[in-house]
Amino acid sequence: MGQRQMHLVAYLKTGPTAMHVGGWRHPESTLDDILHPSRYEHIARVLEAGCFDGCFFADLFGLYDIHGGSYDPYVRRGGQISFLDPTVVLPIMAAATKHLGLGATLSTSFHTPYHLARWLGSLDVLSGGRVAWNVVTSATDLEAQNAGMDELPPREQRYDRADEVLEACFALWNSWDEGAFVLDKAAGVFADPAKVHYANYEGRWIKTRGPLSIPRSPQGRPVIMQAGASDRGREFAARWAEVVFTIQRGQDEMREFYQDLKSRMELVGRKPNECAVLPAISVVLGETDSIARERADYLNSLIDPELSVAASSSGLGADLTKLKADTKLAELQGNQGMKGTEQVLQQTMQADGITLAQAAVKRNKGRELVGTPAVIADRLQEMFEGGVCDGFVLAPTMFPGMFEQFCRGVVPELQRRGLFRKEYTGRTLRENLQS
Repeated sequence: MGQRQMHLVAYLKTGPTAMHVGGWRHPESTLDDILHPSRYEHIARVLEAGCFDGCFFADLFGLYDIHGGSYDPYVRRGGQISFLDPTVVLPIMAAATKHLGLGATLSTSFHTPYHLARWLGSLDVLSGGRVAWNVVTSATDLEAQNAGMDELPPREQRYDRADEVLEACFALWNSWDEGAFVLDKAAGVFADPAKVHYANYEGRWIKTRGPLSIPRSPQGRPVIMQAGASDRGREFAARWAEVVFTIQRGQDEMREFYQDLKSRMELVGRKPNECAVLPAISVVLGETDSIARERADYLNSLIDPELSVAASSSGLGADLTKLKADTKLAELQGNQGMKGTEQVLQQTMQADGITLAQAAVKRNKGRELVGTPAVIADRLQEMFEGGVCDGFVLAPTMFPGMFEQFCRGVVPELQRRGLFRKEYTGRTLRENLQS
């Protein structure tokens, strides 16, 4: 068996800001192409040249208006906005590449399984088997209200529904066997109906008949991604996920999450290597460590503290402008919020001895990996070989410059060490993730 190699996936948004809330203000960040296909064609080619397994778009079914009860801070200050539907952007990226995996975030709480299976199945067929579905149950009432609901159902119920949605989607994707197309003009036979089946799925929350109108893709069905950090979210990931995106403060937290998820997978009869656990990182590169540090300091000087708190409000599902000394976070959240955001803020509070309000301002500031390409490769190698991950999700600071620098500098260093592929060996995203 050859040397174990890490996986790399890029975190993207169809808006000004991904995770670093000041990155869009950097002089080298491009803005005038956010609504233009060229932006997405370019980043797809950059990532494929860097041999990334894939990319995925984080998304929201609406426009954040949690902080201060208004969308003003998000719109005015360049917050986490998704201007375009990723399912429209991904075909543009697929046409510009041959190997890069392409992921969309879609909620099980608002869409029917047939819609989901049809959208994603179509993309998977057209891309030659390169699509991933980042499965979310959604975390804000504003999304529920955009879907005609008053508020989100309780978290446990959302995951129970999600289990059924995945079961139904799998049944729909399996409603066409391989080799169903005959294409015999002389005999007048286009496809074999014996290789098409009804799904006939019925659960407590979900019911769908099928069959799906989409033939089987080269990888059978889309790759399943997931990012749940709660106990129920980890249970869901252990059953379904082939890629898990996680946000952790440090290596100890990464290791705990990694070991816990792999153990849960074994309990449900899955092999640990059937799912890649990828913590999020960002990098700031320089020709020397001092240059890199100066660049990081400048980048972080662009952060608007109010937007940082607004981003924390969004992740927590709680308006932090209402946070008082005697207020409990749960009182502001209700059924909203992402456990991953909450856990990282709690880890920061404990490690630095600060309040929630202070941690919300600090957020991800100063958590980038900073240094020369060799130093960054050292850090990634240490984590990868230290048993805390199977690779990384790379979130941009400035866009697209950080990805360009990483692919020019860090990727060749990882390749030189035998830690990362020099070329794609699989035909599909799933094959590359399992190689």
